[in-house]
Amino acid sequence: MSVVGLGTWQLGADWGEVEESDALAVLEAALDAGVTFFDTADVYGDGRSEQLIGRFLREHADADVLVATKMGRRVDQDPALYTLENFRAWTDRSRANLGVDRLDLVQLHCPPTPVYSSDAVFDALDTLVEEDRIAAYGVSVETCDEALTAIARPGTASVQIILNPFRLKPLEQVLPAAAEAGVGVIARVPLASGLLSGKYTKDTVFAADDHRAFNRHGEAFDQGETFSGVDYATGVEAAVEFAGLAPEGATPAQTALRWILQQPGVSTVIPGARNPEQARANAAAADLAPLPEAALGAVRDLYDRRIREQVHHRW
Repeated sequence: MSVVGLGTWQLGADWGEVEESDALAVLEAALDAGVTFFDTADVYGDGRSEQLIGRFLREHADADVLVATKMGRRVDQDPALYTLENFRAWTDRSRANLGVDRLDLVQLHCPPTPVYSSDAVFDALDTLVEEDRIAAYGVSVETCDEALTAIARPGTASVQIILNPFRLKPLEQVLPAAAEAGVGVIARVPLASGLLSGKYTKDTVFAADDHRAFNRHGEAFDQGETFSGVDYATGVEAAVEFAGLAPEGATPAQTALRWILQQPGVSTVIPGARNPEQARANAAAADLAPLPEAALGAVRDLYDRRIREQVHHRW
């Protein structure tokens, strides 16, 4: 997979409306820029994101793209629902949406914490591989402890976790453990829901159907998914300081992505994009020179001064 992938939550829902033609243009621009990893989920637009990717792949039959999807967030978050029977039904739906016989990678989508410790759940996932419904499975997690529990499972191929200059805790144990176990790391929410792009101010107003408006305090799902759990005012101020670390010729967003790519053990980072220009700019971060040690130290200092107290103990 490419070291910069494409997250496609934006193409489904919860970021404001995106027209189908615009979504397909984003996928086209990403592919043209060298992106070969698309990350989606069955719950994004209740399948819309998967369906758009499926259509795109049918129209680009020669594209060598690895598609990861997720399952488990379309039902009540009850560990008892994480059964082989449901897994078969959920993956059948995703296979139909994507138009494929076998899914490249299926991830448990931030399930209830007890799910990670269930032998039956991982036996069921192994069965999906044996039945050739999926090629591999991984997990998408909220906390570092959940990630470490999943990494200890021998069949886990990947762990998806929030990692960005406002979320440094995974560097302590998760990335080293994943590297030792041979587990891939997919870094999500890399721009802290756009904060690290430096484009927003305290007066920015988000659309009512944008999670950055309706989930700032975890009203709809885990608070950490929105602005990485940092309160908006603090995040805006910290983002201004972070923007000052951008090297000449690079945007703050590209600098954040470059920082993530320099962390040992990261397999790919999955920024989203609402238009082709964003997709191309994100992909270009892979070609930036590594950030100097002074910049890496400045990120750590910024985190310790402004961010750590809000997020480090929670996730």
